[in-house]
Amino acid sequence: MAHFVVVGGGQAGATLVAKLRSEGFDGDITLIGAEPVPPYQRPPLSKAYLLGEMELERLYLRPLDWYLDNNITLRLNTRVVDIDAAAHKLTLSDGSEMNYDELALTTGSHPRTLPAAIGGTLDGVYTVRDLRDVDAMEPEFAEGRRVLIIGGGYIGLEAAAVASKKGLQVTLVEMADRILQRVAAKETSDYVREMHRAHGVDIREGVGLERLNGDARVTSASLTDGSTLDVDFVIVGVGIMPATALAEAAGVKVENGIVTDEQGRATDPHIWAAGDCATLTFKGQVIRLESVGNAIDQAEIVAQNMLGKGVAYVPKPWFWSDQYDCKLQIAGLNIGYDAVHVKAGADGAQSHWYYAGDQLIAVDAMNDPRNYMVGKRLIEMGKSPAPEVICDPDTDMKALLKG
Repeated sequence: MAHFVVVGGGQAGATLVAKLRSEGFDGDITLIGAEPVPPYQRPPLSKAYLLGEMELERLYLRPLDWYLDNNITLRLNTRVVDIDAAAHKLTLSDGSEMNYDELALTTGSHPRTLPAAIGGTLDGVYTVRDLRDVDAMEPEFAEGRRVLIIGGGYIGLEAAAVASKKGLQVTLVEMADRILQRVAAKETSDYVREMHRAHGVDIREGVGLERLNGDARVTSASLTDGSTLDVDFVIVGVGIMPATALAEAAGVKVENGIVTDEQGRATDPHIWAAGDCATLTFKGQVIRLESVGNAIDQAEIVAQNMLGKGVAYVPKPWFWSDQYDCKLQIAGLNIGYDAVHVKAGADGAQSHWYYAGDQLIAVDAMNDPRNYMVGKRLIEMGKSPAPEVICDPDTDMKALLKG
């Protein structure tokens, strides 16, 4: 009987094994996860879970019994330390070996960390990636304490929102000219900045970290503008890197992620990849998409293709971020945009529409779910209404989907 092994117990891995079963695969399935808990949702870690609004069991993507009921072997607290692709064999962290017929790598990503030479390994310095990270930092979130957040991307901003809501003194530094510079237009950065400052967050743009100071534990931070900031703890949110060490050990091609074809197959015919660790092709460009949506969609396609279905993956990017009472929803990718048009909504809602020439390519929507859904569908349908039509308050937005 065929044995399919999935390495990586995150969203992509959990989705992939479920899809294999729902597609009728009746062979052996093993899902190997490095953490001691079953696959869980990561986005709530820096939001509801850190705020104490979500219990651990509610994070789980599926209850433990589901894996047993579906005859899926779940190997938790286990790492794969080597892949012998020629022999179709894995070596596990407990010294045992496991053979496979087809192997899927859903190994995710690692947070970038600060070098030890500038204080990155001091106590009180945290990253936000997995359950262990958030459990470790949670006791730090006491009212009145001082936290420095390094990095003005979504992870840093979400952590800032939680810290502010819990009554901490929050300073966020972003080395680039503005927060969200890598992923969003100036209009979205301005909206988010204003929201955070209204909640008391001290946002300093164009300012980087020189070093963190302290003996065993961080006590202050020296910034690139010459200032020094007293801190109680630090959260580092400076991006992630694809987890590709196992793929490299297997001898498959890695280039900013595990290189895959349109079906999700790596350069070895019996190795596949999905999620943060894997590349994909979007409008002729080879990229990675770091999102829950991509992890789900790509994993489902890989599962089908492991069963010989021959389905090409056509990405439909979407993202979201929860900060305070604002839900930011994003559809499409704004790569190559040359104009952004702002549509005002009711009660402070707003949406930003990205165009490349006359083509609509992405939408950022702040507390504006209806326009987000319209924008998402327009992009997926390849429709591009004129910006003046989009921004006209009298336009029937849903009607744009029918024309």
